[in-house]
Amino acid sequence: MEKFRIMDQAESFYFPGNEVGVLIVHGFTGTTQSMRDLGKQIANEGYTVYGPRLTGHGTHPEDMEKAQYTDWINDVKNSLDKLQETCSAVFVIGLSMGGTLTLYIAENHPGIAGIVTINAAIDMPDLKENFNTLKNGKERFVDGIGSDIKKEDVAELAYDKTPVRAMGELVALMEKVRQNLADVTVPTLIFSSTVDHVVPPANSRQILESISTADKDLVRLENSYHVATLDHDKDVIADKCIAFIEQHSEV
Repeated sequence: MEKFRIMDQAESFYFPGNEVGVLIVHGFTGTTQSMRDLGKQIANEGYTVYGPRLTGHGTHPEDMEKAQYTDWINDVKNSLDKLQETCSAVFVIGLSMGGTLTLYIAENHPGIAGIVTINAAIDMPDLKENFNTLKNGKERFVDGIGSDIKKEDVAELAYDKTPVRAMGELVALMEKVRQNLADVTVPTLIFSSTVDHVVPPANSRQILESISTADKDLVRLENSYHVATLDHDKDVIADKCIAFIEQHSEV
């Protein structure tokens, strides 16, 4: 049970539209603020868009400390169910850990229409090493990883502290997803920033090479860092997401 109030701009968002739904998932320690503009641009094309706030996010790091990766999976599964109540086809788009969760959904729900990953995380050796060093110590929080953005005067709404325990949950989630990448058979669009100070760009290449679908493409973002949805390439991402959804939906 979360005990802190939700930050301004960190709330879930829902934009009703036609029978094609788009589920948009934010990243680790981040909030829906990083995905709202992308959601609005897609919704402006007539699609139904839902961006849930993941458990323990957008309130206080102490709330996130208590969350398990299964909570985040359930958040996304429940959000998928919500969209499927009114939508005949659903796409899933995720940034960073949101991309990890997007891949999980594709691995376990092959009936979705397609997925888009943006700097998705499946293997972060430095984070795993840091967690293994810290997990048996007394330190509960370390410096945050938010706002890796090239564009000046733009900030991501994210925690300034990362719970050590949550790092372990992310490591476990990545391992689970990485082992089953071959189960991804739906159309897939992969965005990868060439310079990313949070998730190694090699993650996107590994995703491309490991998933089973023949309908897959990798787009390199030359002018954005990790939080690309708030960076110089955000309109490129939106335009290509919309084109991808149009291509793979019948409405």
